[in-house]
Amino acid sequence: MAATQNEVHFCDIPDAILSNIFSLVSDTRTRNAMSLVCRKWCKLERSTRTSLVLRGNIRDLYLVPVCFKAITNLDLSLLSPWGYPLLDVSNQPLLLAKILGNSFPSVVSLTVYVRNPPILHLLAPQWPNLTHVKLVRYHQRFNAPLGSDFLALFEHCHSLASLDLSHFYCWTEDVPPLLEAYPTIAASLSHLNILSLSEGFKSNQLLDITGACPNLRELLATCIFDHRFIGFIGDETLISIASNCPRLSLLHLVDTTSSSNTGADRDDDGYALEDAMIRHTALGDFFTGLPLLEDVVLDVCNDVGNTWPAQELLNSKCPRLKSLKLGHFHGICKALDCWPDGVALCRRLESLSIKNCADLTDSGLIDISLGCSKLTKFEVQGCNRITEIGMWNFSHILRRTLIDVKISFCKNLNAVSSLKALEPIQDQIQRLHIDCVWESVNQPEGEASTSSKLPAEFKNFQTEKRSIISEETSSNKKSKHSDRNGNDFCSKNWANLQYLSLWIAVGQLLIPLPLAGLEECPMLEEVHIKIAGDCRYQPRPSMPAFGLSSLVCYPQLSKMKLDCADAIGFALTAPVGHADLSLWERFYLNGINGLNLKELNYWPPQDIDVNQRTLSLPAAGLLAQCRNLRTLIIHGTANEHFMMFFLKIPTLRDVQLREDYYPAPEDDTTTEMRVYSCSRFEDALNRRQIPD
Repeated sequence: MAATQNEVHFCDIPDAILSNIFSLVSDTRTRNAMSLVCRKWCKLERSTRTSLVLRGNIRDLYLVPVCFKAITNLDLSLLSPWGYPLLDVSNQPLLLAKILGNSFPSVVSLTVYVRNPPILHLLAPQWPNLTHVKLVRYHQRFNAPLGSDFLALFEHCHSLASLDLSHFYCWTEDVPPLLEAYPTIAASLSHLNILSLSEGFKSNQLLDITGACPNLRELLATCIFDHRFIGFIGDETLISIASNCPRLSLLHLVDTTSSSNTGADRDDDGYALEDAMIRHTALGDFFTGLPLLEDVVLDVCNDVGNTWPAQELLNSKCPRLKSLKLGHFHGICKALDCWPDGVALCRRLESLSIKNCADLTDSGLIDISLGCSKLTKFEVQGCNRITEIGMWNFSHILRRTLIDVKISFCKNLNAVSSLKALEPIQDQIQRLHIDCVWESVNQPEGEASTSSKLPAEFKNFQTEKRSIISEETSSNKKSKHSDRNGNDFCSKNWANLQYLSLWIAVGQLLIPLPLAGLEECPMLEEVHIKIAGDCRYQPRPSMPAFGLSSLVCYPQLSKMKLDCADAIGFALTAPVGHADLSLWERFYLNGINGLNLKELNYWPPQDIDVNQRTLSLPAAGLLAQCRNLRTLIIHGTANEHFMMFFLKIPTLRDVQLREDYYPAPEDDTTTEMRVYSCSRFEDALNRRQIPD
């Protein structure tokens, strides 16, 4: 029989099927490329796109797109000039608000930068069906009546079910009165994020909020757990929260100092100087009152001891629990025998984070790994008694599931020992955080007998580890190198590692990182480097560069976050013998031009005495040498003529300055970027022919 040849084109597929195919594509650049094929594809792409982030200068009203009628999730928080009142650039702000409302009529989820209350008074009536709103502001609060910042939101959006204030600076006194004044909307809220930027909610305020919102399913709040302050969160408050909101499935209660007190006010063993005044019996009652919990974060500032009975109740009373983070909780796992106890009984956990647990040992880690056999994510921070041996066994037991690991501020785990401890999961781990601490670590006394407490099947873990290492050495799967001190570092292929996060102290080098065991990462796409410390009393750098050029061995690396925000120094003048911030910026950015980066987020170091975080001349010159950059976000300010250096980058499409730190400067000085300076730079950027 002769075969018939029918040419079927892709466009012959019915529109309904094509729409489903288009809706499955999430990458923005891919969708944009698809829309350029033909008019039919352009129409289908526009009609199936549901999420949009607007960039560019809001003064160019003719550039506001009008073809995205199906957009339901709209982000207006990144419009340029960033941080400037959204509608103040127009002589007719009401007209601009109506243009936005008519261009995106289907919006139900909105993220917007709200510098002053009139912005919401104009925007909220345009989208009365909003269900989710996220507000952004880092500048100081205006002197206005309590709750006036989101009064218009509650007046016009009666379907509001989710409110996110985690990036919005306001007073804690603003929230409770407004929720009490609109009881219907408060009762309809299912998600409330009040992780305040600078202040914590007191006990009475948190009780008023939870009392007004009885149907909350997700609550994230910054609190005061320190009993030395009036209104601290204690036993009664926790039990009352469970009574007010029994349907909670996600609960994050975080102390105001949780991000800054990792090593502060603690003795050599890791215990805090104060107790949190929270009893394990109250914790048990708290967990018993919240049977639907799936995600829990309890990060307090002081110690909570003997919590293993409460952890066991958490397992039996909250059967849906999948994610747990505990900060400053001690006794979470006794590890006295071969039977699991405490948090090790939570067998359904998929994510576990343990922070500042002074009595967590290698035996406890092994109990947790045996009990929580479904863990895919594990974080350990500030636990001084765990060692390389314990982490090696932990990762060995969970080698089939664990793909996301963070090891930070653990005294007995430096960079080399952390990487060696993760050898059993090197071929599958996808996300990793370690501290770049290079000095050698000695095995603490008393840990040598740890193996006697292990179950029978893990008593010979040291012998097993040595045999695995010797086998892989003999088969040439691992290569050895030596540093300047003659120490042997082992290298192995991290086949699936896609994201790497690093913490490093001021003055330390990044150069040893590949030799420490991370030389071969063929899939690594993103690196986040956080630098912290006081530059003011550090000697001048002895090396010309920090070591960014050592990352050139990662062929797929295209995204980087270089965070020097916690590097403090002299912004203008420095005493004799000390380097100012411009020299430190040159030290940290030197060599970045050798990387094939397409996206860079950069936080310049700052002088906290003048609240100044600005780009220096050497930094601007070095960043301008990144020839493949498409996106450059500078989290600070810059001089206009420094910004003009970036016009030499041929592929650069998106540049933005963000003062996204509190308190953001109220007024720019005469030498820093202002509204018209940003406009001139953006006009020059858009006039170029950009190869795609």
